[in-house]
Amino acid sequence: MNDQHLFRWVFIAIFVITMSISGYFRRKARQSGGVIRRTQEGWRSLMLRVLFAAPLYVSVLVYMINPRWMLWSMLSLPAWLRWLAGLIGLGMVPIIYWIMNSIGNNISETFLTKEQHVLVTHGPYRWVRHPLYAVATGIFIALSLVAANWFMLAMVVLLMFVIAAVVIPREEAELILKFGDTYREYQQRTGRLVPRLSLHH
Repeated sequence: MNDQHLFRWVFIAIFVITMSISGYFRRKARQSGGVIRRTQEGWRSLMLRVLFAAPLYVSVLVYMINPRWMLWSMLSLPAWLRWLAGLIGLGMVPIIYWIMNSIGNNISETFLTKEQHVLVTHGPYRWVRHPLYAVATGIFIALSLVAANWFMLAMVVLLMFVIAAVVIPREEAELILKFGDTYREYQQRTGRLVPRLSLHH
């Protein structure tokens, strides 16, 4: 088995394990905490998903089925970098589990809050308001490097820009409506995607 086959299997392992963890907690949340349909977000949000998320997921699936179909967007990367990306991607798997376990029934496919939504401030949410977006982006960047694929990488960067510029502000506006000053205080002491550095001791 050559390196290209090994890279593909590392890619598949990271993606399948991550999606299995996500699927387990999302299914559990639907059973316990209800479901918010994506159509409730409005047509603009649906269009953003189609334009940015769909191409990324399609390219991931195509690569897993047959990497040759993605040769048109291959990057020339050293093997050591691809292996390092694979290790980082695998290392993020337990972090995804920690995040999903911490958020519990709040997890949703939309930026809207559930009727029984609670403000989570434990686990990674003690330091970061949106750790799931941050770590998911890290995993997809790692996958893009394992696959040595510029198209995947470009779509990850574009999707993260949309999340940071559009999704997170709308999500936080909903959370302020739900929790008011409690959420504003939470914003003051936490970082959006990475922990906030404090100069105060």
